Amino acid sequence: MRAFDSAQTQSSVFDALVTAARKHGVKKPILEDQERNPLSYLDLIRAAFGLGRKISGFTKKGERVGVMLPSSVGGVVTFFALHAFGRIPTMLNFTAGIRNLKAACELAGVKTVLTSHRFVEQGKLHDLVDALETLTNVVYLEEVRKTIGLPDRLFAAAAGALPRRFRVATKPADPGVILFTSGSFGVPRGVVLSQANLIANTRQIATHIQMNPDWVFFNPLPIFHCFGLTGGALLPILEGMKAFQYPSPLHIKQIPALVKDTKANVLFATDTFLNQYARSADRDELSGLTFVVCGAEKVREETHNLIAEKFGPIPILEGYGATEASPVIAVNTPIDNRRGTVGGVLPGIETRLEPVPGIPGGGKLYVRGPNIMAGYLNADGGVDAPSGGWHDTGDVVAITDDDWIRILGRVKRFAKVGGEMVSLTAAEDLAAAVWPDGRHAVVALPDPKKGERLILVTDRHDAESGPLLAHAQQVGAPELAVPRKIIRVPEIPVLGTGKTDYVALQRIVDSEL
Repeated sequence: MRAFDSAQTQSSVFDALVTAARKHGVKKPILEDQERNPLSYLDLIRAAFGLGRKISGFTKKGERVGVMLPSSVGGVVTFFALHAFGRIPTMLNFTAGIRNLKAACELAGVKTVLTSHRFVEQGKLHDLVDALETLTNVVYLEEVRKTIGLPDRLFAAAAGALPRRFRVATKPADPGVILFTSGSFGVPRGVVLSQANLIANTRQIATHIQMNPDWVFFNPLPIFHCFGLTGGALLPILEGMKAFQYPSPLHIKQIPALVKDTKANVLFATDTFLNQYARSADRDELSGLTFVVCGAEKVREETHNLIAEKFGPIPILEGYGATEASPVIAVNTPIDNRRGTVGGVLPGIETRLEPVPGIPGGGKLYVRGPNIMAGYLNADGGVDAPSGGWHDTGDVVAITDDDWIRILGRVKRFAKVGGEMVSLTAAEDLAAAVWPDGRHAVVALPDPKKGERLILVTDRHDAESGPLLAHAQQVGAPELAVPRKIIRVPEIPVLGTGKTDYVALQRIVDSEL
């Protein structure tokens, strides 16, 4: 393993792009999507300056600018365009529901949202746009590009030749991106990652896993998610590898064929999606991969075995992270891949375990390092930094003597459904809103397709999933938070304090299912 040099993280994001271009060659193809028009480093830098100059005409330096775009060349160019002119990309999760999206914009003080007509049409996001237009100015990139004329192209050409002279100077400690934690449909939590945080995490990963500049990274994960942004876009681009962006992980049949056609070496996925890709793919479509990186949910033995049996010895590298850590905290490696673990702690990260009553052999994990966030957005628009630099992950883990992590459980009551965190309490609140005179509780069980599924236990004998789904759509809650399986009982078990007895509840669910 190469030594991690923290001094290399002290750069702005845009300057890191320029450094990578000079190191690997400005004409090297570095970015591509399904349109199959690859961009070189020079193309990317020029495009960022050309688009960024137009965006700077209706935004201010330091402004938090909303980005509602899929994983694509356009999405990545927009990210760097904002950096070239000192704006802060604020990535909006268009799957989170209207309420979450509006709350995110209000929390971050977003006045302008960048999106595209094509994306809104294909994603059927008109209702989201209508809601955002009550708070922000929604700008379509197709309209912006129409205004790019000869002066803008001349500017971009000159800036491409002398990028550090033309870009707006920013500091490594300045915000690099604002992301929002996925999960419940209450007020979202805004995470501010500094530019140094993002660069540090790419350097930590590249130090932990030996990279080959000839590799192609295939990223179908959204860039509003830190895994997709840092791992699927910034890591390959800043380390000299081509980043192929695909707009949705849900295209189960199209993705394996494209993996083969692009000669991809590394695929980013969650266990749920990888399992589906493997089942639908022909034997030669995934067999060319060097390895797969999986995060966001536990990789099942079934998935490991399915890949090995159908495509050969392709390592599935399970990793672990949090948005607050930019996001990678630990990941397995091709030469040391330990099933049942989430890999070795990345270089430069300190760990601390605090005992959790009733869970022996581990503790609640705290992490500190150059990739740990600047802080959470507060209601006043400021940033609350983590105490002493330590981030409480909320996860209970065991750590080996050589710093390999095994997750034992989660302190908070969240489930991971399709790779997204879903609040069990929020799901209970949905039921309480529909049937306020009843008592309800939600638990999560493993699911072969989605990772986990929610089970509603209720004393309402007329409870059905239809009204729950209708109410969720009405309030803008994500459909992932709607339990589809309902168990009706005479009464919900409670503790002496009056709180729900979830241990007894779990026994009821197990006996029913």
